[in-house]
Amino acid sequence: MSLLLPALPAYAEGPDYRTHLAGVTPFADPRQRVSTTQAPWSAIGRVQTELGSRCTGFLISPVLVETAAHCLWLTQPQRFVQPSSVHFLRAYSGDKFTAHARVVRFIVPPGYAPNKESLSAGLDHATLVLDHPVARPDEAFHVSTTPDDIKPGMAVVLGGYEQNMPDVITADLHCHMTGLTHDRSGNPLFSHDCAGTHGSSGAPLLYQDASGWHVLGVQVLASSAHAGGQAVPLLNSPGGTSEDPQ
Repeated sequence: MSLLLPALPAYAEGPDYRTHLAGVTPFADPRQRVSTTQAPWSAIGRVQTELGSRCTGFLISPVLVETAAHCLWLTQPQRFVQPSSVHFLRAYSGDKFTAHARVVRFIVPPGYAPNKESLSAGLDHATLVLDHPVARPDEAFHVSTTPDDIKPGMAVVLGGYEQNMPDVITADLHCHMTGLTHDRSGNPLFSHDCAGTHGSSGAPLLYQDASGWHVLGVQVLASSAHAGGQAVPLLNSPGGTSEDPQ
């Protein structure tokens, strides 16, 4: 994808095969392949459209998947894809996956403008409604993180289906949240130093404590020059959402 305005990084959508991997420091790539049979990766899957675009998504209930909204946008003719053309492959790895479902509708926050990412990047996420459950309730992530749980420099992980290895999950297991920023409309974004390139859009930014794995946000942007990117906060303080008007 083309770069955004200089103040923002590049879309972490994929695949986009280039010599330099946005969001990954050259010659110092910490990403490693992880097993989709083990938590937290078993709740992650590939979101793909029948037009060929691919991103990452993750379960927040047996029938709900969270991903980046820009993954569903068609530059031409300037509209979202039809929901029925979107598929979710849970725990996809090579030619195997735990479950497959088709999307029946999706929900995006009001105010998100895919052609004005610098103004609305903090709203760049979408909730996909699947046509049938693909997991048990205890196998999905639960949006339980509160603002009080956020600590400066907290350890996080990020993994998804990235451009140089699009058929397996690769992850940076040793990175940190580096701060809170905002898009040009004031919507918040988490900054992090996790290596994650094109294709990681829609991946969960995760942290672990004694009670298990928790979602912090949805990966949407990768740095154009070094490791790191930005994620839309996904916290237990709900804001309004609106179904895509199709």
